[in-house]
Amino acid sequence: MTNTRPATGRAAGRTARRATAALTALAGTLATLLAPAAAAQAAPAGCRTVTTAPLDAEQTRLQDARTAAFTERSGLADLLHGFPAALCSARTAQRAQRVVDTWGRKLWQAGLDRAQGRRPAGELPALDDRPLYWARLAMTIQLARWQPRFDVDHAELRARFEDASRGLEDGFADGSDSGSGSAPRRIFISGFDPYGLDTEPRRANPSGAAVLQLHGQRITLADGSTAEVRAVVLPVRYRDFDEGIVERAFGRHLEPGGPQSADLITSISQGYPGKFTLEAWAGRARSADPYTDNAAALSGGTPEHPVDAPGLGDGPQFIRTTLPTDAMTAVQQPYPVLLNTPVTEIPAGATDPVDRPDGPTPGSRAVAGGGGGYLSNEVAYRSNRLRLELDPELPGGHLHTPVLTGLPDQQDRITSPEFEHNEAAIAAEVRAILSSARL
Repeated sequence: MTNTRPATGRAAGRTARRATAALTALAGTLATLLAPAAAAQAAPAGCRTVTTAPLDAEQTRLQDARTAAFTERSGLADLLHGFPAALCSARTAQRAQRVVDTWGRKLWQAGLDRAQGRRPAGELPALDDRPLYWARLAMTIQLARWQPRFDVDHAELRARFEDASRGLEDGFADGSDSGSGSAPRRIFISGFDPYGLDTEPRRANPSGAAVLQLHGQRITLADGSTAEVRAVVLPVRYRDFDEGIVERAFGRHLEPGGPQSADLITSISQGYPGKFTLEAWAGRARSADPYTDNAAALSGGTPEHPVDAPGLGDGPQFIRTTLPTDAMTAVQQPYPVLLNTPVTEIPAGATDPVDRPDGPTPGSRAVAGGGGGYLSNEVAYRSNRLRLELDPELPGGHLHTPVLTGLPDQQDRITSPEFEHNEAAIAAEVRAILSSARL
């Protein structure tokens, strides 16, 4: 783990140069892993890769030495070594699908095992969500550069890999609670990738870190019963939301009496400094422009001109949370947990947006829910619109975590004791908030 004590004078210069050199070396290692020569190692004759495959905005950020370090220093580099050869072993399009499914699940499991202490974490803290994010992107570059001698749909293969590496293929376990003989209750949650990476590429997302730690765990609820938690980590990309990733993630857990049905759902994202908020309302609209997503895309909606997201089914302008907010807001340490009731709307018959402190008025047009008009609000709306359609009595809503702080001022350092402490504290309080429920 990087020493974060500030150095002074010539010692500071030597320290900075050594750190910069180390990060540069790591970037070079990652570049080697992404190169055609590495992809061909242990591959059958005739396997081809190209360097001309265009990189998207997310993949391009791997050219920063600091982002490369998250894979190299976290113990996940073995996946980058093995994936190209596995791709090259595929001799048919169907086999290619199986390969990306398998390696997507391998990456997801490695991220879980790392977060939960079952896999060596390298030099970075186990709870850190950033290694999973950057390793996934590096592997999508390898996939894009793979050119088999048969026709494949690279976009479809990437979508399959993304779903598998984000936990969408995982489900609740069968079986009863060994103590009571009864089946445990089920809680399904989602977190997010890091975002805002153009201004700070070292950022993490505490919602992603929390759900990685909780996935597959059993927690004790306020009434003494046991609940199993399952989770996914969602991309910060409008395109994936347009293509239904939220509905794919939550849908099977909202079928009453189904084999994967949940007893409570909540999406989770990073929100406001110094506090947790339970969002009382999710709004139907996108209105966050000019703020872009991780792919540098705009939503097309502003506060003055909100738009509905593509692919949304019928639903109200605003959806109110059904989470047990009284119990959840009783959790107050180390961060306060508050019920957040304001929304922004265009009142019936009006054209300009208005902020409402206590929720929407009848007939209004949604501009922003309590979580704004970005993807954190949209995941809440999409999942709870589906809940209203399939199981309206089910507890569901959205939880915002505090902003994760503590990155070191020195730009060549990617972690610090303060950062790690804050990340762990937020994750522990997410667990406490979920445990406060009575199901």
